[in-house]
Amino acid sequence: MNLFGFVPGYGTYIYDSGREPAFLVLLAFILTLAGTRFYTRMARVRGWGSAIVGDVHVHHLVPGVVLSLVAGGLALALEPREFWVAILAAVFGAGAALVLDEFAMLLHLDDVYWTTEGRLSIDACVAAIAFLALAALATFPLSSDSAGERLGRSISDGLIVLNVCLVAVTVLKGKLKLGLFGIVFPPLSLVGSLRLAKPTSVWAGSSIRTMGGDFGGARSAAQFVRRAGVSAGSVSTI
Repeated sequence: MNLFGFVPGYGTYIYDSGREPAFLVLLAFILTLAGTRFYTRMARVRGWGSAIVGDVHVHHLVPGVVLSLVAGGLALALEPREFWVAILAAVFGAGAALVLDEFAMLLHLDDVYWTTEGRLSIDACVAAIAFLALAALATFPLSSDSAGERLGRSISDGLIVLNVCLVAVTVLKGKLKLGLFGIVFPPLSLVGSLRLAKPTSVWAGSSIRTMGGDFGGARSAAQFVRRAGVSAGSVSTI
């Protein structure tokens, strides 16, 4: 449809390359998430009501699941034309945003939207936005078979694999946000992988279990903590 053809570069890099549906999923996701967060915040502050069917409070993930299933099912079953592909992509993105905005509640099976555990929903949404942005903006592999371009592809593939590993280490060290942003900006994943792990992270726990043993007092324990790459006295917010 080339909906945003007036934007410089959109026609060439998004529409002509066939990435407009992915871009519309991303756009609908961001707009729906922003609108949902705004409404829930205002409803909490001003005492607005929520959707209730009978005596049941219907969380917004429920219509999100329905929208995602309907849009995805129709897109796969009917092979719609370009106009309907754009509509279904937007509907799917909106539904996905409604679901992931309450991801923490699905994980804990409890209403933790406004608690500390509820922040996991924000992390999930940031991860989804990063993934969708890569899907919409990533370039296709070079098609030439010249030796120079094959070498370039090999180096590029190697750097991508390296960044994936660094992102994984960063996340395991308890720095989820830094790892997610590192997907888009690789130097951040390098920084995160080199920084000390949070004491409560998976990386710290595995290091403690691996090294084990009797530390023989506070000095040995402190040396172990340093060896494990954990700063027991500081907890980073990233």
